[in-house]
Amino acid sequence: MIVLRLLAAALVAYSVMLAMTSNFNAGNLLVWLLTTGVAVFAVWHDPLCRWFETTTVGRISFWVLVVVGVVYLVLVGFVAVSGYTNPATGQERAMIVLGAGLRRDKPSLLLRYRLDKAYEYAKEHPDLILVTSGGQGRDEWVPEGQAMRDYLIEKGLSPDRVIAECKSTSTEENFLFSKQILARYGVTASDPIVYVTNAFHCYRGGRYAEMAGFETAHALPAGIPLRSILPCYLREALAVVYYWLFRSSRTGFLHPFVGLLSLNKKFFYK
Repeated sequence: MIVLRLLAAALVAYSVMLAMTSNFNAGNLLVWLLTTGVAVFAVWHDPLCRWFETTTVGRISFWVLVVVGVVYLVLVGFVAVSGYTNPATGQERAMIVLGAGLRRDKPSLLLRYRLDKAYEYAKEHPDLILVTSGGQGRDEWVPEGQAMRDYLIEKGLSPDRVIAECKSTSTEENFLFSKQILARYGVTASDPIVYVTNAFHCYRGGRYAEMAGFETAHALPAGIPLRSILPCYLREALAVVYYWLFRSSRTGFLHPFVGLLSLNKKFFYK
């Protein structure tokens, strides 16, 4: 009980921190739901245990929760491992850096991890063309692609190497629109490319690159800030299942709700 209550207290503190420091999104929502479940169990531990043990509905509910928990842990493990199964080779002709949100007109911490990884690889491979890909969200002052390009140029990359793609609204569109841009620079779908994203996102990134028509797309997994690990991996586990079911973010039951879980919090930055 002491460990359970300490875990509940830690999750509550973590949830409050997320609410104060980051935008509302599906990953944070999952953390808050997890926190609520652990806190409820910690407070009403004894009556809940009796209900699980002595009633038919309780026993069924207990095993449903166990199965869901195990499956979720397996999915999170898959997401964590799959990001490192398709590494870059150094033979790529172009790099696509996937967007991940801005704070006003500056890359978020999560996005800076991607950009710093892209910068390191680009410095080691001076012949690479880079496309920074991402449109403008409701709480962003400029398109993500433009802010990402500015960040890489400020770090030292030549402006001639970095091209901004500023219209995409999803990972699928990141690759589709970047492919069109690269074609104008002589890079075709049959040429090897490398895409940069955080490790948890690499699996779906590779599938969407394939869907866009890239024949050889390698992953360059970036790290992730500690505070983002739980919401990102919880969300990505569900996103992988959604991809397996519907293949595209343009289909499936969640499509009408795109944007609702990324509410405008611009007032926090005034």
